[in-house]
Amino acid sequence: MSQTRHIEKHFTASEMVRDLIIGMSDGLTVPFALAAGISGAVSATGIIVTAGLAEVAAGAIAMGLGGYLAARSDAEHYAVERQRERSEVEERPAQEAEELMDVLKSYGLTGNESHFFVEALQRNSDAWVDFMMRMELGLNLPKPQRALASAFTIGGSYIVGGLVPLVPYIIFHTVNVALPLSAVVTLTALGVFGFVKGQFTSTPRLRSALQSMLVGGLAAIAAFVLARML
Repeated sequence: MSQTRHIEKHFTASEMVRDLIIGMSDGLTVPFALAAGISGAVSATGIIVTAGLAEVAAGAIAMGLGGYLAARSDAEHYAVERQRERSEVEERPAQEAEELMDVLKSYGLTGNESHFFVEALQRNSDAWVDFMMRMELGLNLPKPQRALASAFTIGGSYIVGGLVPLVPYIIFHTVNVALPLSAVVTLTALGVFGFVKGQFTSTPRLRSALQSMLVGGLAAIAAFVLARML
């Protein structure tokens, strides 16, 4: 009797997807709010475009640098903790074995079952350290070149998202036309982005789309009203 192969349909958002979400969400929201805010104070689209492009450039650099430093910090933290864990395994193996027993018991293994597992890991110090890093400290080995990839992904997606609300101001030279068109285009992009993000993050896609549109819309309204008041 033939058996149908079971395929588990789990999705774990990759680091690149997370970086894309971070860069794109901020890229769509911040320049949109800035352009709307300036529109409430000036009528020259050239000023809005110049300010918007400057913000996109500065924001992309800042976001990319932030992603780079965060990834480097994660890698350095992992290296320090792994060295500390290796020293403990080499210098205090009995105490580390007890900690390993506690970790295994927390997952439901009995004392006898844990004992055999501990003996097996004690024969391979690298595997022992790797196991403790993940199961005791909750740390995974960072991927090589993660910092640079994160910087370019976040920065690039910020630029792509940031140009969306500025396109109407570039094409049309009247704020009364460019502003509402920018709002429609950006809110649509935010909705699509939120929908796709919901697919990747396994959250209700419609709710994710509405949340993205709500955040971007509120930010733009607040910036526009504040500019008008000032």
